[in-house]
Formats: sequence, C-alpha cells, structure tokens
Amino acid sequence: MLKTKQIVVIVLVLVLVGALLAQPIKGLVDKKDNAAAAQSESSSSSMYTLESVSELSKQGVNANLIQDITALESQIAKAEGEQKLELYNELAKKWDDVAKPIPQGFIYQEMAKISPKFEYWLNAGDSFRAGYTNQQDTALAGELNRLAISSYEEALALDANSLAAKTGLGAGLVTGSSNPMAGISLLREVVAVEPKNVEANKTLGAFSMQSQQFDKAIERFKTVIEVQPDAETYFYLAAAYVKIGLKNEAIAAYQKSKELAADPSLSQYIDRQIEELSK
Repeated sequence: MLKTKQIVVIVLVLVLVGALLAQPIKGLVDKKDNAAAAQSESSSSSMYTLESVSELSKQGVNANLIQDITALESQIAKAEGEQKLELYNELAKKWDDVAKPIPQGFIYQEMAKISPKFEYWLNAGDSFRAGYTNQQDTALAGELNRLAISSYEEALALDANSLAAKTGLGAGLVTGSSNPMAGISLLREVVAVEPKNVEANKTLGAFSMQSQQFDKAIERFKTVIEVQPDAETYFYLAAAYVKIGLKNEAIAAYQKSKELAADPSLSQYIDRQIEELSK
C-alpha cells in the first residue's frame, strides 16, 4: 500500500501532466505573469495567514489528524518562548506527515520571528517554494513566491555562503520576480561551486526550456538524473528531446518517467506520446 507522501507525489506528477496538456511545455519556471503581479498587491498579503492557510489545508485531511492539529494550535495560542517553538515544531511535523507545505511555511516563519535562526528561515523558504510549485491559484502562488524570496533573503543574511538558500532564492527570483536573470546568476553561482546540485540544475534546465535552449536543458536534466532520477525530470528530458527531433531518446526518457511514476493515468498519457513518436 502506498504511503501518503507517495500518493501526493503521484498526484503532483499528474497535475504537471495536466498543465502540459493545457499548453506547450515551457518548464517549471514559466508561470503566469499574475504571480509577479500578485507580489505588489498588499491585499493578497493580508488574505493569507497561518490561520487561514491552516483552515484551507485541513480540507480532505483525516478527522483524527485535524483534531490533533487543532489541539496543538490551541496550545500554541497560550504558549510562549521555547515551549511555543517546540509546539510549532510539532505542528510542522503534523503537516509534513500529510505533505502540506503551505502551513509549514507560515509555521517556520513564526518560529523565525521568535528565534531568528538560519534553519527556520531556510525551512520557511523551502516550504513556501514547495507550496507555490504547481499551485493553481495564481494569487496564492504569487504570495507564496514572495514569501519564499523574503525567507531565503533572511537566511542568506545569516549565512551568506549557504548554497541551499542561494538555490531557493535563485529559483524564487526566476519564477516570480521582474528580474529573473538575477536568479539565474545565483543558480550559476551554485553550480559553479557544486556542479551536480540537483535543485539548481533542475531550475536552470527549466529556464533553458522556457528560453528554447533545448540542448542546454538536456544537459541540465541529465545531470539531475545522474544524482537523483525521478519521473518529472525524465518527463522534461523527453520533452526536450522531442523539441530537437531526437525521437528514440525521447521515447527512452518517457519510458523511464513511466517506470518511476508507476501511475496508470500518467502511463496512458506517455503511451500516447510514445505511439505518436513511433510513427
């Protein structure tokens, strides 16, 4: 039986496929301009709080877990100092168990306000970034992107050499700022120090897809696969091969994506792509 996190990963891959069916593949970073616009709308910021995203995230969650989360939230409201941090940490783990990164981001942000540690800001940035990736609500995606950028900046203020924070900030700037090249520069700094950095290469590969530099995208995705092969990266690799006419390579990459995802709906879509490429 699949664990909850495995199911969520499959769902995310299917969401990705749905987006690809709706429009040409442009990579992870080709979000609508609404995301950047949402950053400047102060009204969007006031809409999203830990309380509001918690209520949204509880939808569809097991009733017993909701009861546990609500009990922790009540305790947090009365706690102070270290006790509050401990309870927040426990709450973050509850949300992690059901792969709900958005409330986690707000939790880590609150922890960082109490105790401004590098790890809290980095965790906040990572959670916000996970939350805006493949987010269908563009207003929420824009706000989460803004919060991710802000959190990574706070983390870098505490550790200017952190490759993880640079990677996150670079990805955030590429996705949701008016100056994506600043993000690309940061990501290039990361791969200069750590050539096989998975997240930096993924984002650079996606940007290369968006800018139609398919050869560069292929090299980036192949680097990711060397270190951490996954269905999504093979899927994008296949798409890049298609763009430059390498049908056999595209078929092989699609087959690996199908194998790693092991999901019937994704398999059916990939089978159709392979059938078309085989003509």
